[in-house]
Amino acid sequence: MAQQAYLKGLMSFISNSPTPFHATTSMANRLITAGYGQLYVANEWHLVAGGRYFITRNDSTIVAFQLPQENALQRMHMVGAHTDSPCLKVKPNPEIKTKGYHQLGVEVYGGALLHPWFDRDLSLAGRVVARDTNGQLVTHLIDFKRPVACIPSLAIHLDREANKGHSVNPQTDLPVLLGQALGDDFSLRCVLAEELKANGHKVDQVIDYELSFYDVQAPALVGLKQEFLAAARLDNLLSCYIGLTAMLAAQSDQGMLLICNDHEEVGSQSAEGAQGSFLMSVLQRIYPTAQLLHQVLDASTFISADNAHGVHPNFTDKHDDHHGPKLNQGPVIKINANQRYATNAVTSAMMKELAAQIDLPIQTFVVRSDMACGSTIGPITAAQLGVRTLDLGVPTFAMHSIRELAGSADPHIMHQLLQKFFETKMTI
Repeated sequence: MAQQAYLKGLMSFISNSPTPFHATTSMANRLITAGYGQLYVANEWHLVAGGRYFITRNDSTIVAFQLPQENALQRMHMVGAHTDSPCLKVKPNPEIKTKGYHQLGVEVYGGALLHPWFDRDLSLAGRVVARDTNGQLVTHLIDFKRPVACIPSLAIHLDREANKGHSVNPQTDLPVLLGQALGDDFSLRCVLAEELKANGHKVDQVIDYELSFYDVQAPALVGLKQEFLAAARLDNLLSCYIGLTAMLAAQSDQGMLLICNDHEEVGSQSAEGAQGSFLMSVLQRIYPTAQLLHQVLDASTFISADNAHGVHPNFTDKHDDHHGPKLNQGPVIKINANQRYATNAVTSAMMKELAAQIDLPIQTFVVRSDMACGSTIGPITAAQLGVRTLDLGVPTFAMHSIRELAGSADPHIMHQLLQKFFETKMTI
């Protein structure tokens, strides 16, 4: 029953978070409900022992933390995830009209699997900057929620080689179909303004936007016994939700921190990405002297929570025979000799010990020696902070597809494991 309730909350969070802006807002609202106070960069901070706070940057990255009680060890148990997912983002001047059809040009964000984007019911969401009726620039979140577009496939009759390996040209194959007879003066900005007005906002003109298309199909439990969770953006809203709920559930007097960065899928090099200054600047304000900050970091541990590759039954040769994680058999410790993951023997042993203490399964992943390995915010954060780090994630199929698949048991297992991590007094 606990697992079912947990999945219901996770699925709701994913449905309400079509973009990093929406995900950050969802997490901020939940933190406020739990009694966390919001901080702002420009304001003076008055922090107290045991206090709980959060701060955002660019409305797409969030850091939440609980300070240790005065009698607790000065250290932070930290978890990191990322709010962004591969998607199709709308270009600045996107309007295209061909043969009477209205389309929008898009850019591919991140390493997306492109073929699954065809023949899907797509909606549009993101952040809009508008001039209001008082002449002020204001920012709004927008989510059409309903299907407003699609990318139709070319019929196989017109491309007989389609099933023999067909590449996708992002410039010519992915313009998104909006409709017909929308008028010669059709403007996306006007459509956005009307949508905002319909939702009660006093908008005079839309000036700019950051918009993404997404699949409106809701998350679902799949399988004869509902063994699987199918949803968009499991990479990595799954870990954002698990990290958040684990921290809120943890009963601990020590320091806890959650960071959910934007821009992981494109290398993390931005003000709000893991290569940026955000996390270190927050820690420097929590621990204002260099000596204290370095003492805390030396005693702290960081878990980079990001999805792992489950061994696919149709493609078993894509995994090392001894390191093929299975869905519904627990979270995965990710290891790479070339530091694409930040796990070492110390952090791996710590996590295995925590799992054993509460009788939870845990697995290990190493990429095949003849294949390239992806990466996470783990090595980046470890390099930025000098903190011991572990890469850990729920095994999934179809990573970076418009719809991914995870085991329905694994999210709650990982939640319990991260809660134990936040609560543990273990030191190594």
